[in-house]
Amino acid sequence: MQKLLLCSALMLLLFGCVATTPLKDLNEKPADFVGQKIVVSGTVENPIHLGTLSGYTLVDGNYSITVSSQSLPAEGSKETVTGTWMRDTLLGYYLLAEE
Repeated sequence: MQKLLLCSALMLLLFGCVATTPLKDLNEKPADFVGQKIVVSGTVENPIHLGTLSGYTLVDGNYSITVSSQSLPAEGSKETVTGTWMRDTLLGYYLLAEE
C-alpha cells in the first residue's frame, strides 16, 4: 500500500505540475512567446463582454496581460489559464484562452 501511495505521489509531481510563464516575461519580451501554448496565473480584473468579444485583464504584481476568453471569471478571483500567446494589429499581444 505504501508503494502505491509513493508511486501516486511521484506521478502527481511529474505530471501534475505545469510550469507557468511569469507575466513579467510576457511584458518584457512578448514577441518571444507568439504562437506558443503557455500557462499563466494571476488575479482577474476588468472582465468584459461586448457582443462576440469577451475577456479580462490578468494581473500579477506590477505586470498584467489581456486574456481573450469565452468564460468570464469573477473580478478578483485567482486564476490559472492555459492558452496560445497571440499578436493582433488592433489588440496587441494577448492570451487566447483554451475553453
